[in-house]
Amino acid sequence: MTAKGSGTKEDPWQLQTPPRTSEYQMWRDESADPPVIVCQVGSTQLKYDLRALDDLHAMLKAHGDWMDLGAADEQKDAKPGTVEAWGRDTSNPVGGWYGTRKGYRGRFGMYMPPLLEALGLAELTHDAKNNRMRAI
Repeated sequence: MTAKGSGTKEDPWQLQTPPRTSEYQMWRDESADPPVIVCQVGSTQLKYDLRALDDLHAMLKAHGDWMDLGAADEQKDAKPGTVEAWGRDTSNPVGGWYGTRKGYRGRFGMYMPPLLEALGLAELTHDAKNNRMRAI
């Protein structure tokens, strides 16, 4: 799947969740401090540190194999060893959450992987549950 849209607010990336059951949009907001990727899911807006794109890709390259996504809301624990857990872990490059909006910091493992896939940086499975990804 290639990216539809240019990644601006006026022309956001049009994406689907890994099981391809829901659509959402993402775009860069480089004017924010720190710069973010905005994720619009219906009326809900989540924001992730923009560097998450490069950091996640680098981590997956170093990991070298498939990794479970493990998407979970902020209020729920992330399954260890998943993309979601890495997106919250104090040992990642930002020292914790890539999500920047308290109460809406989770779901990293749901919304970031399809963007990496659309940008040609990762491969993703698209099963009903328990999806995985790996770097390209």
